[in-house]
Amino acid sequence: MNDPTKAHPLDHVIWRALTSRHRNVAEGGQLALRYLAPIAPFAATIDVSTASFESLLGLLPAGDQIALVTLEEITPPSSFSVIERGAVDQMVLVKMPSCAGSVPIVELDAKDIPDMLALVEATHPGPFGARTIELGRYIGVRRQGMLVAMAGERMRLDGFTEISAVCVHPSCRGQGLAAELISALARSIASRAETSFLHVFNSNRPAIDLYRKLGFVLRRHLHLAILARASSVHTSANDR
Repeated sequence: MNDPTKAHPLDHVIWRALTSRHRNVAEGGQLALRYLAPIAPFAATIDVSTASFESLLGLLPAGDQIALVTLEEITPPSSFSVIERGAVDQMVLVKMPSCAGSVPIVELDAKDIPDMLALVEATHPGPFGARTIELGRYIGVRRQGMLVAMAGERMRLDGFTEISAVCVHPSCRGQGLAAELISALARSIASRAETSFLHVFNSNRPAIDLYRKLGFVLRRHLHLAILARASSVHTSANDR
């Protein structure tokens, strides 16, 4: 693993976020960091040395899982079990979306968390916990009071903000709601002189096609590894 302090910020996005804009929701030290467990499962090490993985293990209680996103596929020490691996595309916005903005969009806050968690349960957009909303701005669409679509800001680092948790209830798909929400977030992020980016499994062709239409391009391929303590009893993590 290259030194994350010298590479492009998005090459080591988790480390860069946890040492800058999200330092207040991080735990760990100089060799390994992770988001507080109720906020997000993501973690990072400064390199792939034994010492760094030992530090990471200290941040991983029995029964918990953490997710690493790396440039190369990692082989962790035997003290870890690999629960799941995945190939992830990192995409960056290069052209501002031109959606009409005709869909009424609502701001989401702490009072909306139960509805957000229910939508996540119905759609499985990826890891989303009771405190994930603390990472940034989240917006949604309600129909007859029901939250049927949402998207928000997850990893944030100097100059960049990730768009994540893009999901639409099955009963409302095909209506352009995801495009409207992504476009609204992208405009807001651009107003702060930041670049929007996102992550998607490279097997999720419908999502990738949508993101391309909205102005995102592939930046690079990354590797996801979900880890647990080797002695832990495992359950599979949510699909991204």
